[in-house]
Amino acid sequence: MSHVMQYQPQWIREDFVDFIAEKINPVWAWKKVKASIVDVHMLSQDFYQIQLQPNHNFRADAFRAGQSILVTVVIAGVRQQRSYSIVKITANDNIVIAVKRQGKVSHALTNLAVGNVVEISQVQGDFTLSSSQKSVLLLASGSGITAIYALLQQALKQNVAQIDLIYFSRDEAFHRELQQLSEQYSQFQYHHFNTVAQKQHLTAELLESTVADFRQRQSYACGAAGMMQSLNQIYQDLDISQQLKQEYFQIHVDETATAQPVVFLRAQQQFEAQTNLLDSAEQAGLKPAHGCRMGICNTCTCTKVSGSTKNLLTGEIDHDSNSQIKLCISQAVSPVTINL
Repeated sequence: MSHVMQYQPQWIREDFVDFIAEKINPVWAWKKVKASIVDVHMLSQDFYQIQLQPNHNFRADAFRAGQSILVTVVIAGVRQQRSYSIVKITANDNIVIAVKRQGKVSHALTNLAVGNVVEISQVQGDFTLSSSQKSVLLLASGSGITAIYALLQQALKQNVAQIDLIYFSRDEAFHRELQQLSEQYSQFQYHHFNTVAQKQHLTAELLESTVADFRQRQSYACGAAGMMQSLNQIYQDLDISQQLKQEYFQIHVDETATAQPVVFLRAQQQFEAQTNLLDSAEQAGLKPAHGCRMGICNTCTCTKVSGSTKNLLTGEIDHDSNSQIKLCISQAVSPVTINL
């Protein structure tokens, strides 16, 4: 009898159960979170809002505004993942995301029809609103508005006394909803800069003239590399970086950097790395574990045994030995050894 018990886990396998289950219903799975697309509509020319109906494995009650999910699609037989901020979770626990057509996963996802099924993750990320704040400043550009829109809804729900949103955009995505909210809530001021009509960049002067007391506020920002770099520089110059919480959707690699030799210790593999360490490893034929490719999910976190790496989000250089880095947002600036 003990032999039977010993082998039992071998023949009740999750992948076999999922294989049988999806033949009956495409969203059924033992542990995986699958979701069917129930609605797709266009926000602007290349920006789509997609509503997903997840299976019973999804923990909707764990969601906090500003968090995201990983969406997996199969492209040419290969599973590809990307992280998308959640705009909101509906009353019946459907997930609403907004997808900008920029990259192969987003293209594939926006081309799927209602009824198609994708695999998703549980909610992830710590780009969330603190519980006790009198006034906040929200900043967004491009598709960064999805996470910021969720934070705005949460700030209004928490009765934050003063909320200002600065939004740089070349299209009208979410613009009408934001205007309506600013008319509805006296504590919410909306500052929209159409970057097609006026080539406006983020400067200290613009912040000063738009939100005079921004130095005293907790700030939340999500946007393209240009805005995020300007913002970080302004906050560093004013010595208020501790008041800035941020999320990136675009990683800016230093194209001028010299390729560096990288050693994966346990795999006994060496390769040259010029882009981020995850991409470089994949180009060399290696397959490190990864998820969002944006520094959010921690799947590609590993130990850097020696060498120096640059954090592509913050620009910080890490010279320490045996420190934790994320491959997807790290670029080697010297020869590097990694415990993988």
